[in-house]
Amino acid sequence: MASLPFSTPLVLAVALSLHGLRKRSLSPSGAAAAFFVGYTMLSVPLRTFGVALIVFYLAGSRATKVGKSLKKQLEEGHQDAGYRNAAQVLCNSLSAAAAALLWSALYEPQSWPSKALAAANLGMSVLSRSVPYDFDAWCPLTPPPAASWSRALLFVTLGHFACCLGDTLASELGILSKSPPILITTLKVVPPGTNGGLSTVGTLASLMGGFIMGGTTAVSLLVQSTACRAAWTEVVPQLLVWGTLAGGLGSLLDSLLGATLQRTRFVNSTKRILTDEAPEPAPGSDVKVVSGYDVLTNNQVNLLSSIATAVILGAVA
Repeated sequence: MASLPFSTPLVLAVALSLHGLRKRSLSPSGAAAAFFVGYTMLSVPLRTFGVALIVFYLAGSRATKVGKSLKKQLEEGHQDAGYRNAAQVLCNSLSAAAAALLWSALYEPQSWPSKALAAANLGMSVLSRSVPYDFDAWCPLTPPPAASWSRALLFVTLGHFACCLGDTLASELGILSKSPPILITTLKVVPPGTNGGLSTVGTLASLMGGFIMGGTTAVSLLVQSTACRAAWTEVVPQLLVWGTLAGGLGSLLDSLLGATLQRTRFVNSTKRILTDEAPEPAPGSDVKVVSGYDVLTNNQVNLLSSIATAVILGAVA
C-alpha cells in the first residue's frame, strides 16, 4: 500500500495542533510540540504509529473533561481541561516517537532517518540485514527474520500508549469512584487525587485504556496490511491481551513511582491536593505530606513509567 502523500501528515499534524488549541487541551507550547511529534509519526509509512497517536490524544483529551469540575474541587492548581504544555506532550510521546523513527530508518530506505543513519555510519550492520517494508508480503507484527525489529518496535509503541492512556483514564476517571483510594505502598486510605492512589474504577479504566490501544493497533494493521489480514487470528488476540496488560502495568508503575518519589501534599483548610502547578502555600498554612519524597515531578513520573512499560513490552511480547 502506498504511503501517505507528503501533504497529508502535514495537514493532520496542523489539524491536531489547532484542535488542541481551540479546545484548550493544549497550550501554545504544547501545540507546537504536538505538531512536531504528530508530523514525525504520521510521516512513517506504517500508519499504526500515527493512528495510535491520534487515538491516544483524542481519548485522553475527552477523558480529562469528564471529571474536570470534580478535579477542580479536589486539586489546587488543576489545569483546566487537561491544558498540556510542551513538556507534558513530549513526556507522553517520547518512546513511541523514537520507535516510529527507528522503524522508518530500518524499513524505509528512502526516509530521512535511514539516510541520516547511513550518513553517520550508525547502525549499518542492522541496516544491511533489514528488508524494505512490503505490507502485502509480510505483516509488521509477524515479520520475517530479516525484519524482526518491526515486531519489537510495534510493541514498544503499544506499551507506550497503553501506559499513557491507561494512566490518563485511571487518573481522570478514578476520581469518580464512590470509595476512597488506597495508597499502593501502604494500602491505607488517602485523599482522592493522591499520587499512587488506587481505586477499583481507576484500575479498570487503566485496563480499558490498554485494551483501546491494543484494538487501535490491530485495526490499523488489518486495514493497511494484506499479510496482517491473512493472519488476523494471530494478530488481533495478542495485541488486545498485551495492550490490556500494558495498560495495567503502566498504571501500576506510575502509581508506585508517584507514591514513593513524587511528593503529595494536602491542604487541610481547603481539603485539596497541591499539584505541581499550584503556587506555594502561604507560610503557616496547614499543609501535610500525604506520601512520597520530592524527587520527581508528575511529568517525570509519566516519562519514566511510559519508557519502562514500552521497553518491557518490546522485550517480552
